[in-house]
Amino acid sequence: MTVNTIQYLFRLGRQVAVLLACTLSGVASAGFIEIPASPQHIALLQQGGLVVYMRHGRTDARIPDQIPVNLNDCSSQRPLTDAGRQTLDNIGQYVTQLNIPYQSVISSPFCRAQESARRVFGEAIQIDIDLRYTAAMPAAERKPAVERTRLHLSEPVSPMGTNRIVVSHGPNIAELMDYLPKEGTLILFRPLGQGRFEYLASIPPAHWPELLRQWQTENTLR
Repeated sequence: MTVNTIQYLFRLGRQVAVLLACTLSGVASAGFIEIPASPQHIALLQQGGLVVYMRHGRTDARIPDQIPVNLNDCSSQRPLTDAGRQTLDNIGQYVTQLNIPYQSVISSPFCRAQESARRVFGEAIQIDIDLRYTAAMPAAERKPAVERTRLHLSEPVSPMGTNRIVVSHGPNIAELMDYLPKEGTLILFRPLGQGRFEYLASIPPAHWPELLRQWQTENTLR
């Protein structure tokens, strides 16, 4: 067995282990408290100035990324499920209903992230080649992707009155904070500049009906 083969098998095994952890748990660790978004958070989004980080939609864990992955070939990458696509389409309707302003939609180059971005936020997306899936990367390759994620979360949003949308992967967030969001979760951050950001709240897919009910009730009482 060659050295290259051993390295390939090691990386493949690491990716499968991480993928199973991400898929089966998809939750915050004991040291992190996930905050469900409220109508007050929606009001902040409508004012603009926040970063919305979305983990791509639900995927088929039986079909892992090939190693090395070909970013130009979606058949070499873990795909969205049909149920995941339907959930993303629903989320896109919710985002439109809430009238959330955004201009910049930045996506990981992986097909599952690009498709998720388009289904929720529309066709005009910006691919950031450095915003890659970190789980199967060696430490040296992982660092630039983690720092790129940090940049998007911390850099002030422009123009004023809009939000920045970033669609990428769960492990990228887990590298920065003790939190692995479920697939399809929207995470709200306030950028503070100089690599700093503040976590505000999350909208997991299952939370949307309750959030919309609360928002509609609050609007009715105004």
